[in-house]
Amino acid sequence: MSAAEFYDYAVLRLVPRVERGEFVNVGILLSCAANGHLDVRIELDEARALAIDPTLDLALVRRLLDAIVAICRGGDDAGTIGQLPPRARFHWLTAQRSAIIQTSPVHSGKCGDLHATMQSLMLRMVRVPGPAGRSATMPGTTADPDRSA
Repeated sequence: MSAAEFYDYAVLRLVPRVERGEFVNVGILLSCAANGHLDVRIELDEARALAIDPTLDLALVRRLLDAIVAICRGGDDAGTIGQLPPRARFHWLTAQRSAIIQTSPVHSGKCGDLHATMQSLMLRMVRVPGPAGRSATMPGTTADPDRSA
């Protein structure tokens, strides 16, 4: 994308105990309606999640996050929702729900490079800042760059 275009994004949140409202940011959903772009990046920091709820079923969390990746990619493997256009899938994924995977409110911006914007959002919203504001990978972090749509 060379010309600046508007985009929307939401932060994916893991809410291990919904009744407590505590959460860990685990990813970003990014959509650009003008070009049909829908992408997701997920980095599950297992240590941070288990600090909130030591009994958390991490296998279940991974399955739920994998389902989000499949829906973003679309196609037959994503079921009925995966057949919708990218923008409709974004709206479905960002609908308010009371579940262990939730999204922040949708935010908007304008950029000329969606890939760079995704990286910037991951640094600011998901990754734990290290010394001097740098992002640091914490022990127990599962970061898979191939887990993207």
